[in-house]
Amino acid sequence: MIRTTTVAGAVALLATLLASPAVLAQGAASDAAETHGTMPPAQQSYQGAPSPLANEPMYQSANPKAPKMTQAEFELGRKTYFERCAGCHGVLRKGATGKPLTPDITLSKGTDYLKVFISYGSPAGMPNWLTSGELDEKTVDIMARYIQQDPPQPPEFGLAQMKQTWKVLVPPEKRPTRKMNKFNIENIFSTTLRDAGEIALIDGDSKQIISVIKTGYAVHISRTSASGRYLFVIGRDAKINMIDLWMEHPETVAEIRVGLEARSVETSKYKGYEDKLAIAGTYWPPQFTIMDGDTLEPKKIVATRGMVVGTQEYHPEPRVASIVASHYKPEFIVNVKETGKTLMVDYSNLDALKMTEIGSAPFLHDGGWDATKRYFFVAANQSNKITVIDAKEDKLAAIVEVGKIPHPGRGANFVHPKFGPVWATGHLGDETISLIGTDPVKHKQYAFKEVAKLTGQGGGNLFLKSHPKSQHLYVDTPLNPDPALSQSVAVYDVKNLDKGFTVLPIAQWAGLGDDGAKRVVQPEFNKAGDEVWFSVWSAKNKQSALVVVDDKTLKLKAVIKDPRLITPTGHFNIFNTQHDIY
Repeated sequence: MIRTTTVAGAVALLATLLASPAVLAQGAASDAAETHGTMPPAQQSYQGAPSPLANEPMYQSANPKAPKMTQAEFELGRKTYFERCAGCHGVLRKGATGKPLTPDITLSKGTDYLKVFISYGSPAGMPNWLTSGELDEKTVDIMARYIQQDPPQPPEFGLAQMKQTWKVLVPPEKRPTRKMNKFNIENIFSTTLRDAGEIALIDGDSKQIISVIKTGYAVHISRTSASGRYLFVIGRDAKINMIDLWMEHPETVAEIRVGLEARSVETSKYKGYEDKLAIAGTYWPPQFTIMDGDTLEPKKIVATRGMVVGTQEYHPEPRVASIVASHYKPEFIVNVKETGKTLMVDYSNLDALKMTEIGSAPFLHDGGWDATKRYFFVAANQSNKITVIDAKEDKLAAIVEVGKIPHPGRGANFVHPKFGPVWATGHLGDETISLIGTDPVKHKQYAFKEVAKLTGQGGGNLFLKSHPKSQHLYVDTPLNPDPALSQSVAVYDVKNLDKGFTVLPIAQWAGLGDDGAKRVVQPEFNKAGDEVWFSVWSAKNKQSALVVVDDKTLKLKAVIKDPRLITPTGHFNIFNTQHDIY
């Protein structure tokens, strides 16, 4: 019979466990139920995003030592795990940014012990799932038993599975041979409508929605082909849409699903290879896929399972985070999260694929180019470092210590009055903005060093942005628990950083009333560099909006409201994305 623990009983048990010399001797850092250091609410929101794997069928193993579970309980546990826990502990529960939760560890702890930690959390960072109201007692009990079972193995996803999802809706020979619409394509914005599984194409000149296009769930990024004709978007469910912007009404011309969970897509940009190839990286399975740039036909699949930098221990699911296309060589730069490796993938001959492996630090996530597009800056976010990759020499240029959990998006480039060209990142875990020198020629003494720290509104930053024609740096804080911060942005004058920041009340300007979260996310410039667009992001059943600010005056310029703007999050200007301008 399965023993349950009431809230009162759990409190008493917690006191007993924490007083036990054996427990104290183990140390909080080694406990399987503890995770990734002290985690403020901003990080919990970010790390705990649900995985599309929650809806994938998986085999339930029968571990004779594990507590009994009904099939219904197991399915609820599996669904809850992928919605709440997989982002930290990994699909296979072998650890990612959080500790391993495999049966060889959890069975020895026992159900009651695990229920206490799931319910009340720990000082080392485990969220308090019960007392926060996120889980009820029944679900906590199920989760304590679930993590003692053998982890269910998600299905692999190879060439055969990809081709079953691959569709060429409009073959290349039937597409326009010239632009068939009157839109200023270079100033179109691709806006993610996260929970609707759509993107909105918005005319940056008229501020009108051109079309709303069905995509995968929660599109993570939009990328523009080298020619600027094609837009590629990828959902968290690994579905890619290829959209032809030359059509009279831009629409999807090809689509494919390259896995079960994903974040990144990119196209070839080196001279002579423009628009020839596309690449996508997946969280599950841990691999990347190179595709035909006209049709998305899968050509080459490469697994990323391997050894972690430093420890040289095998990791079974190193997720592919960000991918960018080199401007110096026919290469894709593929960043593998858990192993801390950057792969320089030479795509000039797919039949004899060559890769240069550059080791830096776990857990590589997102990043962007410096202004010259030679040096790629990528955040090893849980290591609190920025790795600098020299794309011309295919080598590690530097590893820079920064603040807590850097999350630059693409980062921001501007010229500092003293330090010359710098690249900036904000942080999820603290209020700082780190400036890193990027010029090893004229400002050698500052190159690839953190030359300054700005103090922002608070932690919970996701994106910051500047533009070559702007003298401002915009920093959002959408994951900060304080609504005053999550609903506004900080703006710095890059020529006078010492005076601090100006706060723009973006959500207030949106005029959405008192209802809804209204988190302000992802500043994005128009092509001219004289407007900045923001998403004001509320729940699926609440009104959201886009707000446009005049960069010169920092005054409200326009508010875009439409019933079709459901949970708008990221938005990408076609020209700036095409040319890596940030």
